[in-house]
Amino acid sequence: MTEVYQGKEYRVHDWDPFMFQFSGEWGIRWYGFAYVLGFLTASWLLSYYFRKQKSPFNKDQQYNVLLFLVLGTMVGGRLGYMLLYDLDTLLAAPWKIIQVWKGGMASHGGIAGLAAAIAYSAFHYKQPFWKVADIVVTLGPAGVFFGRIANYINAELWGNTSTVSWAVIFKGVAPEGVPRHPSQLYEAALEGLLVLVYLQWRFWRSNVTTRTPGQLSGEFFTLYAIVRIFGEQFREPDAALILGLSRGVFYSAIMLLIGIVFIIQARKRASTSIPNSSGN
Repeated sequence: MTEVYQGKEYRVHDWDPFMFQFSGEWGIRWYGFAYVLGFLTASWLLSYYFRKQKSPFNKDQQYNVLLFLVLGTMVGGRLGYMLLYDLDTLLAAPWKIIQVWKGGMASHGGIAGLAAAIAYSAFHYKQPFWKVADIVVTLGPAGVFFGRIANYINAELWGNTSTVSWAVIFKGVAPEGVPRHPSQLYEAALEGLLVLVYLQWRFWRSNVTTRTPGQLSGEFFTLYAIVRIFGEQFREPDAALILGLSRGVFYSAIMLLIGIVFIIQARKRASTSIPNSSGN
């Protein structure tokens, strides 16, 4: 389906957010299916890591670790969205925090939830925190990829108005009939696919996880923040600005600084742990 705007033809977004709809608001949504795909991919990777001796978690432990990660992502993502983007609703109707089937998850909140899950997993299985963190950060971008695709299907978090040939007209978005960047797909490619490929390359083709534990986690924070800030330039702000910046840019700038600190600290820990070759 297409529409004409200023003499040019553009595709009209016509995806149904439901894979299967039973009645009213009840059914299986693409958004929920995206999370399932993300966690299935993480499960497969974690199992593969163990077989290749890149992870200490055996089959039984993997189920528990994934459970911790699922809970951390879901609780952190939803709570983060309500706190960072929809605080008024949280204060006025706090029960709406459980309405995850309607969408409304914050990637920054999900990352914070993952950090809590990593800490608990490391404590529970008596593993070094940074060792677990460097494994887990390689699992998450697949979920981000599927989640951003679901954002596009849901016609949410749309982009700025644009007349590029691949722009899309989102129905119900004011002003009506104006084409916009499909920024959700840009973010899927950048925050999801690009970050996933980079982290997998570093995880398998370097000794960063053994030489400087924690550096890969810092690289994830840094790279994700950079591509998120870039992607935000094509995205319509979905909440009030902070210091003239979209909230995605503002929170990502903080994340970028944290990532740099992680990298510096990881290298410092590695340098101080190397025995003094001049000593006895």
